[in-house]
Amino acid sequence: MSLTHNTYLWEHWKFNAEQRLKAFNFYVALSIFANGMVFAALEKATHPAVLVLLGGFVSLLALVFTVVDARSRHLLHLTKQGLKQLEAGLPEHARLFLLDDQRRWRWVRYTAAFNLLFVMQLLFGLGVTAYGISRW
Repeated sequence: MSLTHNTYLWEHWKFNAEQRLKAFNFYVALSIFANGMVFAALEKATHPAVLVLLGGFVSLLALVFTVVDARSRHLLHLTKQGLKQLEAGLPEHARLFLLDDQRRWRWVRYTAAFNLLFVMQLLFGLGVTAYGISRW
């Protein structure tokens, strides 16, 4: 198969965009599981050390997936400029990356939603850890 720079850029962008969403879906599943363990531990009045460990796990998940997402965003950014140059030969209404850059509400993005969830989970984990320490 002959690989053109157009195909290379698009396939790189597409692969990393899909990987980013898959990683986020995996994060959501792990977070639901971890949060469920926290609530089960609270309901069963387990030893405070368990809460400290679970809170630490929830916090660690948020931090690790924040780093994974930042790497994915960086890989997507690497191809965006090249894709915008390819779009230059298309009609204005078909220049999707350019149109996306010009949108008015810049905060309405996956990144904002992902980061909000990561921060909320981090705070939840830290709160569970603090609660466990205070009960110890």
